[in-house]
Amino acid sequence: MSVVAVNQVGYLLSGPKRATLATAAVEPLTWRLADDRGRIVADGTTAPHGTDISSGQNVHTIDFSTHQRPGTGFTLTADGATSHPFRIGTGLYRPLLTDAMRFFYCQRSGIEIREDLRPGYGRPAGHLGDRDVPCAPDAGDHRLDVRGGWYDAGDQGKYVVNGGITVWQLLHAFEHRGGLDQLPLDLPESGNGVPDLLNEVRWELDFLLRMRAPSGLVHHKMHDLEWTGLPTLPHLDPQPRVLRPVSTAATLNLAAVAAQASRIYRKYDADYADRLLAAARDAFTAAGTHPIRYAPVADTIGGGPYDDDDVGDEFYWAAVELFLTTGEPEYADAVTASPLHTADVFGTYAFDWAATAAAARLALALTPNELPGLDDVRASVVAGADRYLAIQRAHPYAVAYAPPGNQWHWGSNSMVLNNLVVLAVAYDLTGEARYRDGVLEGLDYILGRNALNLSYVTGHGTDYAENQHSRWYAHQLDPSLPHPPKGTLAGGPNSGLQDEVAQARLAGRVGQFCYVDDIRSWSTNELTINWNAPLVWIAAFVTELG
Repeated sequence: MSVVAVNQVGYLLSGPKRATLATAAVEPLTWRLADDRGRIVADGTTAPHGTDISSGQNVHTIDFSTHQRPGTGFTLTADGATSHPFRIGTGLYRPLLTDAMRFFYCQRSGIEIREDLRPGYGRPAGHLGDRDVPCAPDAGDHRLDVRGGWYDAGDQGKYVVNGGITVWQLLHAFEHRGGLDQLPLDLPESGNGVPDLLNEVRWELDFLLRMRAPSGLVHHKMHDLEWTGLPTLPHLDPQPRVLRPVSTAATLNLAAVAAQASRIYRKYDADYADRLLAAARDAFTAAGTHPIRYAPVADTIGGGPYDDDDVGDEFYWAAVELFLTTGEPEYADAVTASPLHTADVFGTYAFDWAATAAAARLALALTPNELPGLDDVRASVVAGADRYLAIQRAHPYAVAYAPPGNQWHWGSNSMVLNNLVVLAVAYDLTGEARYRDGVLEGLDYILGRNALNLSYVTGHGTDYAENQHSRWYAHQLDPSLPHPPKGTLAGGPNSGLQDEVAQARLAGRVGQFCYVDDIRSWSTNELTINWNAPLVWIAAFVTELG
């Protein structure tokens, strides 16, 4: 059975417009584009590609980029198959940006989620006891007030390294993408004279500041003593909460994002900016003077380990952000002395919570500064973008991601999006349309132009993921509970198939087919704050274009 996979949200008038046809046919086929009244407004022939290794399908490309008339309800037909409907026009992605960013309010811990602000998602404050949390026996003998912050993912833990990269990416978008200072998010703080995005991010920043131990190092995470079952609403969680040990990675995450935040918040709250910068300096010093502390890989009870046995990239990242904020020689020297400063940091995927060197490189490339050798820094970003663009152009589904051995990673959708961030920054640096078009076509994959013919963003498209792994967005298990809110990104194909549902239903599947929209498939279908952050970044970029 043939399938025509399209971006189910739509295509910008001035951007590329392509779809992928999965078919048994090997010769070119006729395609037709119809409007909402069924009238044929364009036609042509497909371009066969042969077998796509990421899906095992025989595929063709449909290119209808020459059609530049706006409208709704367009469909593509080829080989007897008709696509989901889509729009062509301007302003298509503003709702995606708003929803992707509004997601974070529903992830807040320690505060009531107001029904009037998020109809259908109101709930009492969760984990008010986080105001007084003890250390686990191997983490110290003190107690901390670690209230607030965002629940990390489908569980109710709070993790500094995941919170750190999420804060960094949202603030990087705010600093370098237009219009985010005017984005309305309907928050309790709205109208206080501070942009809503910064109001939301501060909820997490304040939590990160509270995770500092008396030593000056930062606790890696805090979560339940034991895993809770599905579903469990935050305010009904019966488990005791504990602080897990400090880590160098967590300490440097605080140094990086507190330094970055201090320059961004200074316009709105100088005292807070001073406090952030002092915390960043202290954390960087503490990380450099204490012995390296790694998060233990076996720390998997009640929360994920988020283990990382290489913190050279975190040292580089923190030094970069401190230099960009202060301009001080001490931090400039730390940047240029790092082996990562001249290394190729753009691998299979650009960056995530455990690999932050490319994030540092992007910050250096875009944020005004006087570091010697900036031309080389920017050239390295463009070279990384060229690599991702070449991968995308060779891919029948236009995916800028090609994992070794076709073994797709956990959270692959975020990796696709973060590679698109590199393309977008290359466009910022060069103005070359090929990078802009690469971002647009790469987003097509997330929104439905994929082997599953599925939008991975809840509420966006015709057929979309809506049963992401979560303890409180659990409609699949309890109809009285909601699905995840609009704008929630699913993790996406994961060849590892670590959970039992994936193992039972997806064994033997290839690449793109290693995904199931089931709440119990935590390895393919979880939601996380650090996966929604690149969705916000890319949605902000394409909203500017549109």
